[in-house]
Amino acid sequence: MMINKKIGINRYRQIIGVFTKHGFGLLLDQLGIFKYLKMRKGVQSDDDNGEHSKLSTGERLRLSLEKLGPTFIKLGQILSTRPDIFSAEIMDELKKLQDSVPSFSFDKVRKVVEEEFEDDLENIFKEFDEKPVAAASISQVHRAVLISGKQVAVKVQRPEIEKTIHLDINILKDLANFVDNHTKYGKIYNFSDMVLEFEKLINNELDFSKEAENAEVFKKNFAGDEGISVPNIKWIYTTKRVLTMEYVKGIRLDDYLQLDALGINREVVAKRLATSVCNQILRDGFFHADPHPGNIRVLSDGKIIFLDLGMVGHLSESMKRVISDFFVGVTSRNSKLVVKSVINMDSMPSRNTIKKFEKDVDKIIDKYLTMSLDSIKIDELLYETFNIAYLNKIKIPREFALLAKTFGTLQGILEKLAPQMNALVVAKPIAKKLFYQSFSIEKIGKGIQKNLWNYKELIKEFPSAMLNFLLKMEDEDFAFQLEIKDIDNIQRRFERAINRMSFSVILLSVSIIIAGIIIGSSLSAGSGSEMYLLNEIILRVGLGVSVIIIFMMFYSMLKSKK
Repeated sequence: MMINKKIGINRYRQIIGVFTKHGFGLLLDQLGIFKYLKMRKGVQSDDDNGEHSKLSTGERLRLSLEKLGPTFIKLGQILSTRPDIFSAEIMDELKKLQDSVPSFSFDKVRKVVEEEFEDDLENIFKEFDEKPVAAASISQVHRAVLISGKQVAVKVQRPEIEKTIHLDINILKDLANFVDNHTKYGKIYNFSDMVLEFEKLINNELDFSKEAENAEVFKKNFAGDEGISVPNIKWIYTTKRVLTMEYVKGIRLDDYLQLDALGINREVVAKRLATSVCNQILRDGFFHADPHPGNIRVLSDGKIIFLDLGMVGHLSESMKRVISDFFVGVTSRNSKLVVKSVINMDSMPSRNTIKKFEKDVDKIIDKYLTMSLDSIKIDELLYETFNIAYLNKIKIPREFALLAKTFGTLQGILEKLAPQMNALVVAKPIAKKLFYQSFSIEKIGKGIQKNLWNYKELIKEFPSAMLNFLLKMEDEDFAFQLEIKDIDNIQRRFERAINRMSFSVILLSVSIIIAGIIIGSSLSAGSGSEMYLLNEIILRVGLGVSVIIIFMMFYSMLKSKK
């Protein structure tokens, strides 16, 4: 398979040029990219001016992705959760990726808004600030006032960004197909599947109506949680490229000076944030997958508001239970429960894999046994466990890569906001509560009800299937066939065993007869020459017959073996 050079050859060249400039030209040459794009390796040599020569591989990769824009920034953020592909140093750098970029002009903002609502901006909003309050790679946010006088935040998508991202996705698909089919790395990692999953993720972010739906789900889930909320969505002013929501004038989570100046207890905020994220994952199975400080605001009363809800993770009921088991296993130092939970993430692990994986997990548990619970970093624990899973060929679903990213971001926030706070300590009681709830009568009843619903077709069809079976039983030609796997081989082994046994029995019988003749001959030696001669004849005949029988048995065994 060759790279499709018809898809944005100029963008291809730009991508290759950026990576080459940052010191990855040799790798691209080894993969054969230059040859298929017909690019000379000398077009842009590796770091000619030496400005990147002192930077680490992770720093150079991060700078390359930032230079290439939103698609690659988002891709880098997702890849920061893949310890099977990158070293810890590279993952740490990828976690630093920020998608803040210069804002685009107000004329472009006006054009997008008016195209979406097919009306003049002044007829939609009473006021609309020309200067954005925040700018990111996919969109920027402006403060505005509705005709009703309600103050709102309007998120506007960058013009042409969808086209750019789709072009980059197509290029990534081509590159992934090329690497999968031409290199050893493709056989190990299956980059094509990674790109397809990434495409689903970023397409959801491009559709602001899906983000609005996510906000509604979060609001419902947070209904019983004190001090946690999301902005109210103004649906009548929301489309695929414009999202209008309640304006939240809060403090950035990393503005520690402002938090302290207003007397906000940072430890309370940290505990509230950690509890919310753990509840989102373990209780709701629907979590904010990018909770960095820029996406979180703190109100003067300590209330936390989650923003930018485009990137979310979903966990099924069974996966929530698996994660709860994992945390209970870790906090109770139960390696078997940890192993069971991780294995349950993969639908078809081999038995040999499980045994080796158990030993590897035991080593991790032993490592953390001497550490207090509040000193264990949950992100490092997850990365180590997932890395061992990858090495043992246990496939970890994409949702768990997002989960590891979320916990890693959370742990980084807690270390600065309230250093004494630990996400694993917060997660422990939540996981235990959900673990024990799984054995409640209510949960068991719901499980039975769900299974009955899943098997309703089987139950409905069972009577007629059973009737057909009974009618066939009445037929005279009904036959029950039992097939034993590898029956021919078993039969051959059985025949050889019988032959050996027969040979041993006959040989023993002949030996007894000959021994009897010899003893009889010795006893009758004094009875006369006639008796002695008779015994000698019988002995010779017996020996001859024995030789013939042994020869025939030996021949029969050889023939059976063939």
